[in-house]
Amino acid sequence: MFMTSKCSFIFFLFSVALFSSGCKDDNGPKINPRNFEDVLKVDGLNRTFIVNLPPQYENDNSNFPLVIGLHGTGGNAIQFEKDYFFSRMADDAGFIAVYPNGVQSNGKLGIRTWNAGTCCDYAMKENIDDVKFISDLIDKLVTDYRVDPKRVYVTGMSNGGMMAYRLASEIPNRVAAIAAVSGTMVFNAPAAQIRSIPILHLHSLIDKIVPYDGGRNALGYYFPPIDSVLTVWSERNHCQSDIQIIDKPEYKLSIWKNEFDVPVIVHYATKDGGHSWPGGNKVRPGADPPSKAIDANTLIWDFFKKHTLP
Repeated sequence: MFMTSKCSFIFFLFSVALFSSGCKDDNGPKINPRNFEDVLKVDGLNRTFIVNLPPQYENDNSNFPLVIGLHGTGGNAIQFEKDYFFSRMADDAGFIAVYPNGVQSNGKLGIRTWNAGTCCDYAMKENIDDVKFISDLIDKLVTDYRVDPKRVYVTGMSNGGMMAYRLASEIPNRVAAIAAVSGTMVFNAPAAQIRSIPILHLHSLIDKIVPYDGGRNALGYYFPPIDSVLTVWSERNHCQSDIQIIDKPEYKLSIWKNEFDVPVIVHYATKDGGHSWPGGNKVRPGADPPSKAIDANTLIWDFFKKHTLP
């Protein structure tokens, strides 16, 4: 979709700095046996991912919640874990966190993306079946680790958030809830939704890469308005017509409830930040600063833990 001349611009907007080895002491690198990389072959491709088991996993024989974190375009599993401090939250809260890698392009930049529908880049153009990858990954994790299959959640940044929406549409029986950060839905969902999918959506009103009000960004991608996406999902989730709105100086909070008066769609629209993970790192020089109005990790886990598969 992009011409070669746009490569540097893609890198500027989406890429994040990679980092190499961890901290070392006099005895060599420090190794965390609870945090490791694994691989799963899907459609002939070796798909890699990072697993982070919480400290409680060693002594608690019960099944644990699982949160899958999907990086954005130009990011990767290591970057997601590092810049968003997500394993710190997982360790404190006691859930398993897994960070898959999107497929890597064959271009000079080797950008990783997800096929979320009409975005993004290599994964979209090559029609990579990322739904199958995540579904197979869930199967593997449930088999290999003490994962509660009724408490599997997906969150994602940007293109990763778009992928979360696609998973909610295509495998709603595998995912208890999703949380999208600075993303949107770029997939034509099937007309029928076999079950309601609880959704948390975090977005900055001043995001220019995935514009809040929709439209075409500088790279030529068209994104629907966030309000339109949430309206569609409020109908798919059979929400009540009344929307609870709390407007604060730092953000606007919108809540859609189902017939049982349970919030099934929660949306924070921040008035600061930009295309970034609230409470995370500024991922590179020139990137948008993260919102200080909210903390994404806290909101995501607080939302997820209220929902399970039937």
